[in-house]
Amino acid sequence: MTKSTGRKRLFEIVEIGNLSDSVSRGFDYLIVVAIILNIIAMFMETFENLQKYNTLLTVVEVVTVAIFIVEYILRIYTSDYLYPGLSRGKAALKFIFSFEGIIELLTIIPAFFLSGFAVFRMLRVVRILRLFRVNAYMDSFSVIASVIVEKKNQILSSVFIVIVLMLASSLCMYSVEHEAQPEYFKNAFSGIWWSMSTLLTIGYGDISPVTTLGRAMAIVISFLGVGAVAIPTGIISAGFVEQYTQAQVSTSMIDDIHLHTLQVGLDSRWIGMSAAQLLEMNQAVLVVAKRGDITIVPNENYRVELGDELVVYHTDRLIVE
Repeated sequence: MTKSTGRKRLFEIVEIGNLSDSVSRGFDYLIVVAIILNIIAMFMETFENLQKYNTLLTVVEVVTVAIFIVEYILRIYTSDYLYPGLSRGKAALKFIFSFEGIIELLTIIPAFFLSGFAVFRMLRVVRILRLFRVNAYMDSFSVIASVIVEKKNQILSSVFIVIVLMLASSLCMYSVEHEAQPEYFKNAFSGIWWSMSTLLTIGYGDISPVTTLGRAMAIVISFLGVGAVAIPTGIISAGFVEQYTQAQVSTSMIDDIHLHTLQVGLDSRWIGMSAAQLLEMNQAVLVVAKRGDITIVPNENYRVELGDELVVYHTDRLIVE
């Protein structure tokens, strides 16, 4: 096995998570167990009656962090397969400064210093998202992420509407409740907590209007809150429908005479590439991919894996025809 082949094999084990590769799957499960144990140990350290187990908890944290460090180094070492269009140095830098790379680094740092910064340690909870790598990229979580990215403008607009309603509600309640409850409504911003819990239909009950006008306004604000919450819910629901409709349409296109079905083998240079990289480097437009029983509509998270069945067409043929 050459050095290049060995690095490629490491990439397949560490990054791809092939369902048919027992070693790769075993590594994924090892990372999952390490994440869960690390989070459990981190939470158990906060219990005073478990102080006698501090040594054991420390050992668990040291071992799991060591696994995280090894994984982080291996991902940097094989990053040029993740970004095949870049040199090894540039690929390593791109991974280090990527969102996932930064999160992984920040979860390791507290083991050496900044241990008092609980926020960095809590970032390890974010690593639980790696659980989704045990499944294919186009699992339920990936669909959710795709919908949020595609509908981000509409979602941000609806969030802006909610914020405006919160500010308006806080100002209104201050104007009618300030004299009756000066301890709760000291200024126009004091009612933000009440307006948030009311508009988002939570209703903690720790602050409530006592005046007749205040209660009448609270009824109106509550109705507005139901509508405000329904807007992003409807946007996301519509996004799910579009995603699955697109998947069905793409699957039905497989029989089109212009499309070609390719099986990704062990020596394929396409392994690890995204749909955008396939188009840029091979002039191959990836329409849909099949991974076992899963049909994948490629998005920015998708990477070609060993065993994938790709349905592609070449742009030069489209130009000719």
